[in-house]
Amino acid sequence: MAEAVLTLLGAILLDLALGEPRGSFHPVTWMGRWLDEWWRLRPRRGPVRQFLFGTTTVLLGAMLFALPWWFLARASLPLFWLWSIPLLKVTFAVRALLRAGEEVLEALERGDLPEARRRVRWHLVGRETADLPEPLVVSATVESLAENITDGLTGPLFYFALLGLPGAWAYRFCNTADSMWGHHTPEKEYIGKFAARADDVLNWIPARLTALLLVAGAALGGEDPRAAWRAMRSQHRRTASPNAGWTMAAMAGALGVTLEKVGYYRLEGGDGPRDARTIRRALRVVRWTMGLVVGVSAVSAGSLVLFSAGPVI
Repeated sequence: MAEAVLTLLGAILLDLALGEPRGSFHPVTWMGRWLDEWWRLRPRRGPVRQFLFGTTTVLLGAMLFALPWWFLARASLPLFWLWSIPLLKVTFAVRALLRAGEEVLEALERGDLPEARRRVRWHLVGRETADLPEPLVVSATVESLAENITDGLTGPLFYFALLGLPGAWAYRFCNTADSMWGHHTPEKEYIGKFAARADDVLNWIPARLTALLLVAGAALGGEDPRAAWRAMRSQHRRTASPNAGWTMAAMAGALGVTLEKVGYYRLEGGDGPRDARTIRRALRVVRWTMGLVVGVSAVSAGSLVLFSAGPVI
């Protein structure tokens, strides 16, 4: 129990102290390159062939990046839990997400809307932002902050608590595959379908857990937990994703603002202004929520080790 908790807390401290490794040394970069190499071998026609290719590639990749840590854990290496700290840290990103929101906030506070648009596009969203007015730049920032708590923290820690390092790494690979292949385009529709559905399934529990903790985080951050609960319950189905709407709707209610991606969804938490102060308030809620996620994950990791047949790490 103690080793798993120490690994988790050590990984959090390492993230807060150092942030992300350089791109070429980051395992997500390795995962992306591996997917790129396989992409070159993809079948060009045939929905069934493309789907089977995508499914096989994702399953093979998840095993490739997860199984080494399973074997090392079973080898009972001395102080393996200590070496597990950086290995767990690279599966999540707390400091990077908070810093991304802070950079957009800083640009808006000095009145540089073009730079705020560039930063939100570079760090947080895939949509085009060049012509967005300030309220929609704020909305995109807050939506992404809320949604990425799940991908960037809760998901990896949930699967670490459940399955140890192999679980955290397999989750991160599937999430990376979804971000690269899980798009509704003619070229990726069938190849990326399994990656997209796998990511939906893997995030089903983490997204709902994150939303509940966000409601609590709203209370601790001085926002409106009751409104967060109401918006979460009534509006989580408004997004195309079965998971993203839970945290985004909760954040909209907590802040009393409307979050929207024009032409796709509109989450009506209230009529409050969408300005730089809204991002600052959202960041406060995100910090409290992340703290709760870490606490719940640490307790869960310890409990699962206590009742498991072997070490989680």
